[in-house]
Amino acid sequence: MKKDNEQTPKNKWSELLKKKWFFPAVYITIAAVLLTVVVWYQNVDNQIKDVAEEVEDDYVPNMHDDDKDSESVMDQQETIKMPIEENEKAEIVTKFYDYEAKEEEQQDGLILYNDRYYQSTGIGIKKEDDSTFDVVASLSGEVVEVKEDPLLGNVVVLSHEDDVKTYYASLGDVEVDAGDEVKQGETIGVSGKNLFTKEDGVHVHFELRKDGTEVDPEKYFNQPLSKLDDLKEEKNEEEKETEDKADDPKKEETESMKQQDDNDTSAKDKSDTKDEADADKEEESTTDESDQESDDAAKEDETKSSDEEENSQTDQDDEAKDEDKSDES
Repeated sequence: MKKDNEQTPKNKWSELLKKKWFFPAVYITIAAVLLTVVVWYQNVDNQIKDVAEEVEDDYVPNMHDDDKDSESVMDQQETIKMPIEENEKAEIVTKFYDYEAKEEEQQDGLILYNDRYYQSTGIGIKKEDDSTFDVVASLSGEVVEVKEDPLLGNVVVLSHEDDVKTYYASLGDVEVDAGDEVKQGETIGVSGKNLFTKEDGVHVHFELRKDGTEVDPEKYFNQPLSKLDDLKEEKNEEEKETEDKADDPKKEETESMKQQDDNDTSAKDKSDTKDEADADKEEESTTDESDQESDDAAKEDETKSSDEEENSQTDQDDEAKDEDKSDES
């Protein structure tokens, strides 16, 4: 009975496989499944692309982030200002003495004191009506020195970043103390008079220094503090040029000495060559003289031999004559 039950499914499959429509139906089913998978994959791919395009459309790249950062740094960096309030009307009565300026401009940078002229290391600022005015910090910094000078009057020194210092002299009143932190534009004192630049009347004497070197403040007003770095580069270039110029004479001297040595060597070689030539000529001359002496001796011997032959022949002839005479007799 079991055998009959087992053979029944096999017979059904055999009959099913013998049907003409079975294999075409299987092929069509497989094709339908594959087509469904392809269509699904394409739809998923299109959805991914659409999402990517939406992200790209929404994304706006910021190409100026670095520029904004650099601009913000420049904005944060202070510019060098005149040591007076912005609305204050004042003029520069004493210029900075510039060694490279024209003679007329240099005269504006001379200070007369005790019948002698001194070169100004800063500028003198005053109002037209010779009245007092508030002196403010040209840059933010720390007050490192406050003193009373017998010639310059009250002096305040501020230290800033990058080894920059500002000096405020000829102050009447001082409103800061050493160690104070002041912001740009804050009042540090009031203009006054002093003995050294008394011809300027009520004024403030202002100096700007970089690495301990005085510079012309007028050239750097309204310029960023970093502009003073160019001065350091120029100074380094000048020092390099000075060193190169100092090295040039040494190089020329070395080349000159080398050329002199070459000339001496050449002259010595020429002298040796000349001496050798003279020696050769002298040897040739000696050889010629020796040859001449030998020729002269040979000629002399020949002459003597010839004379002796002649004398012998003469003697023979004389003897022959004597014999002839004796025979005749």
